[in-house]
Amino acid sequence: MKMNIPLMGALIILSLVVCPLLYIYVGPSLDSYQLDTLKILGIIAACSAAWCFVVGEITGNNSQMDKLWSLLPIAYVWIIAARGDFSARLVVMAVLVTIWGARLTFNFARKGAYSLRFWEGKEDYRWSVVRSGPAFRRKWAWMLFDLLFISVYQNALVLMITFPALVSMNSAAPFGWTDAVAAALMLGFVVYEAIADEQQWNFQTTKWQILGTGAALEDLPEPYRKGFNTKGLWSRSRHPNYFAEQGTWIAFYIFSVAAGTGIFNWSVIGALLLVVLFLGSSALAEEISSGKYPEYAAYCASVPKFFPGKKKISR
Repeated sequence: MKMNIPLMGALIILSLVVCPLLYIYVGPSLDSYQLDTLKILGIIAACSAAWCFVVGEITGNNSQMDKLWSLLPIAYVWIIAARGDFSARLVVMAVLVTIWGARLTFNFARKGAYSLRFWEGKEDYRWSVVRSGPAFRRKWAWMLFDLLFISVYQNALVLMITFPALVSMNSAAPFGWTDAVAAALMLGFVVYEAIADEQQWNFQTTKWQILGTGAALEDLPEPYRKGFNTKGLWSRSRHPNYFAEQGTWIAFYIFSVAAGTGIFNWSVIGALLLVVLFLGSSALAEEISSGKYPEYAAYCASVPKFFPGKKKISR
């Protein structure tokens, strides 16, 4: 199984180069109070990165950041809201992020990701696939990837997607129709993702229940015989959950526009890098699925990757 190492390296370099340039040339500049707030968030992110790396290496479970992905943004945005005197805009942003995080945490928890011994829990299956690749035959290579990409980069990205709240802290613009549009879009994407995840959960649960009786995959009834979901939202998009996740944080960025920072400002970097990350993540997931399911290539040829399209799957 291949891992797109050049893409991962490009993501890190892009962040190191583009983020400062956007901040310098595409306002607004942060004042001292916002910089102090960023320092607080940065300390949390740094501690989280250290935790993810150390615990991941000791336990061999590299889903430590996956467990925190849905929790850290909640903390970040509520800290920003508190330091921004709980303005209407910041409170709405924090509530929406809390709804997003609660739903995502629930979806990850029911897959067995969390444990009372919090360093344990079921690891995302993709990490074991990546670890087995030729690029990581040497232990030090995997440790470097774990440190730079899984622990440091992903923690930085989770912090960056909350930057629209940070740049909105001192806004004098009242909560208005642009905020309402952003809130409606974000909530709509969260609901859309919840539906997609529920459809996938129900499909996979039923499929594995039938397989647990001793039946072979090719003997399963439709729609389970293919091995992958082609019903509901999954008939119009190969990754409706990824589509909604990207849309959620693009909608979150619109709040910064409503705050008067301009249509394009540097806080967009988190949403943009998230889109790029999902390009790589979806490619890996599809490579795994193509190797497991003979009909997956035809599915890819007939159904759009992210944006919902016309239903073309033959039944």
